[in-house]
Amino acid sequence: MGIGELARRSGVSPRSLRYYEQQNLLTSQRTPGGHREYTETALDRVVRIQELYAAGLCSSKIATLLPCMRDADGAPSTTADHHLVRELRVERERIDHMIADLQRSRELLDEVIASAQGSPTDHT
Repeated sequence: MGIGELARRSGVSPRSLRYYEQQNLLTSQRTPGGHREYTETALDRVVRIQELYAAGLCSSKIATLLPCMRDADGAPSTTADHHLVRELRVERERIDHMIADLQRSRELLDEVIASAQGSPTDHT
């Protein structure tokens, strides 16, 4: 599939797809005319890349992690090592801290909302 179709199917801009290639996160073949051609598995890979970015990982960490993730058939990858596992545990702790911070922020907002709803100046 071409870059436009992959962009449409994945919901990721062509510019982002080209960036993923520059960062060695995604590969394509070139047609004789120089256009990018992606395999069907590229769609799953783009989804994984997006999930990892959403988790707060940087492109270099994602490039290290992608080869270690489960294959499309669900079989575990054999390339993960104890160094990667340690790095991923650190990332998980970072995410856990972010979640805790967001939960505290939500609780504070709930308190402010509850207080404002009981305020005599509230006209809603």
